[in-house]
Amino acid sequence: MEQEAAITRKMLKLVPADKFDWKPHEKSMSMQNLAVHIAELPSWVQMGLNTEGIDFATMDYKPTEVSSNEELLELFEKSFSAGDAALTAAKEDDLWPSWTMRQGEHVIAVMTKYEVIRHAFAQTTHHRAQLGVYLRLLNIPIPGSYGPSADEMNF
Repeated sequence: MEQEAAITRKMLKLVPADKFDWKPHEKSMSMQNLAVHIAELPSWVQMGLNTEGIDFATMDYKPTEVSSNEELLELFEKSFSAGDAALTAAKEDDLWPSWTMRQGEHVIAVMTKYEVIRHAFAQTTHHRAQLGVYLRLLNIPIPGSYGPSADEMNF
C-alpha cells in the first residue's frame, strides 16, 4: 500500500489548481473530480474492511471539496492513513467475509473484503493512469510509476 501511495503522491503533487475545472472531453471527469477520487481511494480499504457493503441508492456521498493542491494532498494523506491503519489492524480472517456493492435492489457485485482491497488498488492504478493522460495533454511532465516515464528518459 505504501508503494502505491508513493506513486500516487508524485502524481497528485502535479495537479494544478488553476486547471481543476479542465477536462479532455465532455464525457470526462474534471481534473478536480478525478484527482479527488484518486485521493479518496485509499479509504476504500477501511470501508471494505469495516462495512458489509455499499448501496449507491441510499448513500449520501459528496466528493470532498478542495480548492488547492495542498488540500488535495491533505485529503490523500488522510485517506491513506485511514486505509493503512485498517489494513494494518486486519487479521487474515477479516479478509474473507462477503461484501456487496448494490444500487438498491440491483446487486452490482459480491466480493470478499480482500477483493474489495484489491479492487481499490486497481482503481487507484486505473485512475492514476487516467490522470497521467490529463497531465500529458496539458504538457505537464509526468513521473514514472513502475519505471521511468518518457519525461524521465534520457534519449
